[in-house]
Amino acid sequence: MDTGRVAKSARTVVISGVPDGVLKDDVMSDILVIHFQKSKNNGGDVEDIIYPTMEKGVAYVTFEDQEVVESVLKKNEHRLEDRRLSRYYPLKVTPYCKNVFSSVTSVLNMSVFKDQYVLEDLIQELKKKNTALSFGPLQSNGHISVQGSFPAIKMLRDCLLLKAKSLSEDKNEERKSHQRQKKQQQQCRLTTDTNNFVHDTEGEKQVVVLDTDIYLYMKNVLPKKLLANTDVVISDITDGDITTLYLQKVRSRPHAAQVLAFKEEIERQSLKLHNTLCKERIYLEEYTRDEKQKYKLMCETLKSHYPSVLVIPYATHIDVIGNSSEVFEFTREVNKEVQSLFQHR
Repeated sequence: MDTGRVAKSARTVVISGVPDGVLKDDVMSDILVIHFQKSKNNGGDVEDIIYPTMEKGVAYVTFEDQEVVESVLKKNEHRLEDRRLSRYYPLKVTPYCKNVFSSVTSVLNMSVFKDQYVLEDLIQELKKKNTALSFGPLQSNGHISVQGSFPAIKMLRDCLLLKAKSLSEDKNEERKSHQRQKKQQQQCRLTTDTNNFVHDTEGEKQVVVLDTDIYLYMKNVLPKKLLANTDVVISDITDGDITTLYLQKVRSRPHAAQVLAFKEEIERQSLKLHNTLCKERIYLEEYTRDEKQKYKLMCETLKSHYPSVLVIPYATHIDVIGNSSEVFEFTREVNKEVQSLFQHR
């Protein structure tokens, strides 16, 4: 992340509890600016405000001075009051959590192209066209590691899948005159040896590439109906930061277009979550086995109070995923409770 953006994120707070639909958005923005510029609210000069946002009742306020952020956060209660409001509204102010879904790593298997391209030349071509991505060395088995933003990696993968599909179709045309009775289909492996690209002409099979954390959030937090479509069979393969979903029409169902519609809905939800979710990581390396267990148990205990937060425990850390304000409140409460336990042991 560039220096300017880091500086701005450090000077930004998240405001929750903004009354929605009470006044026009521009009027509400003015009221929020006035509130956070007042000295009685520990405020200061406001550089920028974002309202409305994709989260209902949430605004982002950026101050000119980072010290104002610390001051505003120290105030026990923020009450939004104005003559244009019929009553006061309590606000929750939390630090801005930067979105951590900006960098993922994927391993691509380029060996499928070795009969049509010199792989080293193909990789150089991809590097020129995808300057925002970082490519590792090409391995002898055709695998190459790629790191960058999820949308950029997804675009690269989609491009390669189409290229592989085109090669497959060309081969099928060549063989049709010799083997008309046998259906030809080339399987393209881009992530692992079992990660096969499948797509048929009837639209009965579709592939969706997702950020793994976003997929886990969709699977475990969003309404079950999103990934529980009775007309579509879903299989998934996770390769680190990337998860690939394979969607296939249930044979007894009549319309293959349902699969495509389901794919588009998943992609729409994924994009929305990509723009709104953030992740905090609780590091556990320095703790004993008993202390790590206490952290994980405390997360499980508090989870019921934060239904929109996903907690993923690992051996060395715990990932907490959700909207910025709830993630901050959850991790702060976990750290507070566990540290209290440590002090009284």
